[in-house]
Amino acid sequence: MTSSGKTIRVLVVEDDPVAADAHVLYVGRVPGFVAVGKAHTGAEARRVLDRTPVDLLLLDLHLPDVHGLHLARSLRAAGHHADVIAVTSARDLAVVREGVSLGVVQYVLKPFTFATLRDRLVRYAEFNAAVGEASGQDEVDRALATLRAPGPAALPKGLSAPTLERVTVALRDSAEGLTAAGVAESVGISRITARRYLEHLVDAGRAARRPQYGTVGRPELQYRWVTGQ
Repeated sequence: MTSSGKTIRVLVVEDDPVAADAHVLYVGRVPGFVAVGKAHTGAEARRVLDRTPVDLLLLDLHLPDVHGLHLARSLRAAGHHADVIAVTSARDLAVVREGVSLGVVQYVLKPFTFATLRDRLVRYAEFNAAVGEASGQDEVDRALATLRAPGPAALPKGLSAPTLERVTVALRDSAEGLTAAGVAESVGISRITARRYLEHLVDAGRAARRPQYGTVGRPELQYRWVTGQ
């Protein structure tokens, strides 16, 4: 249970069955949260909500039958008051602004690690546990601040955010994975520099190493983008 003694019931709404199963697993690993079901369409989500109490939707915005925000709006009109954590690969800030008025309390950009979702859920639980009357503006500000994620962690010395983003995109766009040499060629940096960025992504749980066999002598390490554990 959460610090308030309440178990937060989560409905995962995600059209990709593999991703839906992963998100259910992620939710179940966070103390105080339980996944009460999963839905692959907006219509299926409505059916689950009509028969199952839900506190929080983990909602993919791009569903096959309806946009996630349209679903959220129709649920509000129907009297469903579950909060929403939006899960999306879209980065349109206009969508973010629209979601605020519909009960979207957090956005999680795909792909994300378990640690990222855990942080959002824990912050939501802290916000949800706030009850009673605030003593003043400071207490109101503190309650709202619990929903905000901390600023990005400082990169190791010598690494830059723009280059890290380019390395990340190159790796994510390669279905078969890339070696440090492949990343270096794609991004336009040295092989040694590429390896530093790749090792940082591995340490952060955003990439995985695997040996590339078929070469003479010691196999070269290849890196693949992963969603993390």
